[in-house]
Amino acid sequence: MPQQSFSFSAQTWRRLKKNKGALLGLGIIVLAVFVALFGYLIAPDNSPNADLQTVEIQAKKTGYNQLFLKIPDKKNKVSLTDALLYGKPSQYRFVPISGYKITGDTLLVNKFIDETTFEIQRYSINELTGQQPALLLTDNIVTKRYWLGSDKFGRDILSRLIIGTRVSLAVGLIAVIISLTLGIVLGALAGYYRGRTDAVIMWLVNVTWSIPTLLLVFAITLALGKGFWQIFIAVGLTMWVSVARLVRGQVLAIKELEYIQAARALGLGDARIIFGHILPNILGPVMVIAASNFATAIIIEAGLSFLGIGVQPPQPSWGLMIKENYNFIITHNPMLALVPGFAIMLLVLAFNLLGNGLRDAVDVR
Repeated sequence: MPQQSFSFSAQTWRRLKKNKGALLGLGIIVLAVFVALFGYLIAPDNSPNADLQTVEIQAKKTGYNQLFLKIPDKKNKVSLTDALLYGKPSQYRFVPISGYKITGDTLLVNKFIDETTFEIQRYSINELTGQQPALLLTDNIVTKRYWLGSDKFGRDILSRLIIGTRVSLAVGLIAVIISLTLGIVLGALAGYYRGRTDAVIMWLVNVTWSIPTLLLVFAITLALGKGFWQIFIAVGLTMWVSVARLVRGQVLAIKELEYIQAARALGLGDARIIFGHILPNILGPVMVIAASNFATAIIIEAGLSFLGIGVQPPQPSWGLMIKENYNFIITHNPMLALVPGFAIMLLVLAFNLLGNGLRDAVDVR
């Protein structure tokens, strides 16, 4: 029989697999990461920021279909890498139409204005395409389906929801990295050295913790300015205190154990003891709080974007999508604001389920 691994990571994974809720959360997170990485390849609208606007079809309901005339619009081609990271500018201009008719070498279209109004426009077939009129029907006349409807600018909600996944995961990841870095370093120093070092760090922790999170984020955002990276830093700088308190408590308990005393007796330096012997043994609790902070960062970012001081348009953000469409909640199309809200709820729930599963798996008591 193969030798069974009894390492901490193997035991944790074995316990985690027994928790169906944690596995469900992990599956949702993996799916969200895949969507974030390959969003521009998946989204129906793969233009930069999924910002292809068609104001004539604003605020349409889920499953809406619209006929379009594709007019060639020469744009600079981009590489596959740029298209994957930033999107691909559309090579066509899309004109919404309600019908068309071919008369000789002229295409007559009824340009869609609203459900009861249209405008007749004429286009030369030779200018639209150098092919035969029969091919025009399949190449230049297309039908788009808006699976989740369109927003007040006529943009595809599904595409913006997909691209917006990047912002939520990115703000969570960067905020967690910043909070873990500050929290682990300061918490470890406070717990290991005690005395004046502990007093100063814990005073800073208590002062930071006494300030309401949103108020502190507002102050940092106003100091750094509005933007994509500023919001990441602002959220990260408000979440390190919980990590620092947790790490401090864990270090206080572990530093008195025999193997730490033995390391000191062998003449090992403080840095090597802290980072080589203490911190690796408190990774379990840190992983749990990291998952919780990830979920909190997503909610904070959505709230800031809703208030207008987070991610700025036209870059899609789930909180910004709610802000742009929340007026429709009390009108004819509430799903425009509810869909990004459901996405936030689902991703936050996934991280909370994973965090609870990790807590049980690492047996934190």
